[in-house]
Amino acid sequence: MKNPALNISLTPYDDIFKTDEERNTEEIKPVAISELKPFESQPFKVLLDESMDELVESIKQSGVLSPVIARPHKDGGYEILSGHRRVKACELAGIIEIPVVVKKLDDDTATILLVDSNLQRENILPSEKAFAYQLKLEAMKRKAGRPPKENYVQIEHNLNTNTSREELAKEMGESQAQVQRYIRLTNLIDPLLEMVDEKKIALNAAVEISYLGSKEQAELIKVIEKEETSPSIAQASKIRKFAEEGRINVDVMDSIMQEQKPEKVKITFKEDKLRKYFPKHYSAKQMEDTLLKLLEDWHRKKQREHER
Repeated sequence: MKNPALNISLTPYDDIFKTDEERNTEEIKPVAISELKPFESQPFKVLLDESMDELVESIKQSGVLSPVIARPHKDGGYEILSGHRRVKACELAGIIEIPVVVKKLDDDTATILLVDSNLQRENILPSEKAFAYQLKLEAMKRKAGRPPKENYVQIEHNLNTNTSREELAKEMGESQAQVQRYIRLTNLIDPLLEMVDEKKIALNAAVEISYLGSKEQAELIKVIEKEETSPSIAQASKIRKFAEEGRINVDVMDSIMQEQKPEKVKITFKEDKLRKYFPKHYSAKQMEDTLLKLLEDWHRKKQREHER
């Protein structure tokens, strides 16, 4: 009986590997699930959720349509670089063998491949981004080597004037500041990081909290549980400031967390009330842009009147 796990598509393989040089350093072959080991510092979570159930069912019906990417493991078997979820889904589906592209890669190149291939997933948790960005940045810095001080921003000996952080931000489609914010999350203790993943704490507030020590973070969790609310950005910034001044304790945190948060202003208009002021062909976006422009003009006018 033909193993459904070997029902693979050649197109994804050709898309991943482009050059003859790359093809000479790899092979594709069926590998027993038992021989596959997770990447040692794998930052991406394999969740047994509804999405996993759908993947298991898809594999049962159609097999593995894209091979796993792995490299030889130092202790035998293979280390997964891309396809941790597919491997788990195959285990759950009762499949014992899976097609694998075996690549011979050094640690840093393997790390970069791991991050790049997994960040293509549709839903990425903040904690996953945080550790993935940190992993890739460290790998990029090592690959860049240690050029002379007079040319310390050189990357990969190609006279690229970007630093590793700039290069990472460009590749990830993020600003450098945003990359740094995500990496700061790696300083959070697990319970707080889970709250960020669950959207109980906003990213920017979490960044402020990340500057606290682990003991202070643990005390903050107790305050959050007591007050049954998470800190706003302003409250998190205030807590950080007190901590940097050496004046933070549970009572201070509790006092800050009890401060009233500013109410969010939400204004809505019914479409029929607005439509009469705009041409019939205007879209909702065009109406919104026009209103914002009018408000900006009105605001500038009021400022000029105030300055007279």
